[in-house]
Amino acid sequence: MASSVIMNETRRAKKFHLPDEIGIFVVLLLVAAVFCILSSSFRTYNNMLSLLLNGAVIAFLALGQTLVLLTGGIDLSTGSNIAMTGVLCAYLMNAGVPWIFASLLAVGAGGLIGLFNGLVIQYGGLPPFIVTFATMGVASSIPLIMTGSSSIMVADQGFSWIGQGTVFSVPVPVVLLIVFAVIVALILSWTRFGVQVYAVGGNRTAARLAGVSLAKVTVSVYVMSGLFAGVAGLIDTSRLMVGFPTAGTGNELFFSIAAAVVGGVSLFGGTGSVLGAMIGAVMIATVSNGLNVVNVNSYWQSLVIGLIILGAVGLDTFRRHRMGAPLPGILRRRVRSGDRQSAHADVV
Repeated sequence: MASSVIMNETRRAKKFHLPDEIGIFVVLLLVAAVFCILSSSFRTYNNMLSLLLNGAVIAFLALGQTLVLLTGGIDLSTGSNIAMTGVLCAYLMNAGVPWIFASLLAVGAGGLIGLFNGLVIQYGGLPPFIVTFATMGVASSIPLIMTGSSSIMVADQGFSWIGQGTVFSVPVPVVLLIVFAVIVALILSWTRFGVQVYAVGGNRTAARLAGVSLAKVTVSVYVMSGLFAGVAGLIDTSRLMVGFPTAGTGNELFFSIAAAVVGGVSLFGGTGSVLGAMIGAVMIATVSNGLNVVNVNSYWQSLVIGLIILGAVGLDTFRRHRMGAPLPGILRRRVRSGDRQSAHADVV
């Protein structure tokens, strides 16, 4: 009898449970509304297009950063990976390699940076911050060495499709982002690997004792982060048809972490979602774009976004202390439905 009452209460609680991402989505709408009021230029089609394209680069970095953060790590090499992959792709095309193969090789190089990060972190036992900080320096130096700090013009016009093309009037970078974001979201929500990612971030020791392969999870998320940074590098290069050896060394890394954290991905690991990170990316892109439109000095942008990150991390810390570290979303849903054994089996 008592069990039946508990189950009924659980079902009612689940029925009226709002998505965790609703808060940041409401904030995004409010921020966009404020900028629309402050400047009519913000509402123009060209500005919205620019916001989406800039947001796509940030979102790709945030997508990879989300996977890493969910395991309790961090990837500081994503920004530099943009420059390395972009310049490498331009270099290969100028050497006669067709743009499709050059693009695949460049993205693969980004994945190799991620592979190196994952292997050293897992088997070398070094902190992710130190390892990815080192590869950030390596990845930023490679394009400078290759080009002598000069830009490389891209002559193959077919390559422009990645950054300038459209599919049913929707920019290709946005289409690519939606496709990859949906795939990653499905992986995290409906596969054993996804549950293992959350488990590793929630409690690494417990995950290992439950039979989770820490090496597989750790290496995989860093490889995916490198691959997504490579795609961001292709988009950045294709938009201007120039390989800049200093691309991605500005606010891109800062914005990618901000997007994930503002979207609800915990820096402590184990909590967050792809949807939240993507909303966070749009939020950061909106703030950056809006400040430009209302002619706020660019130096203030980092200050504003820094305060946003500080506030988001502060709220996350307060929530964890107040409520205790919550279960990852997929596990929480299964526990609420009474399927505790299924959740444990998926982790193992």
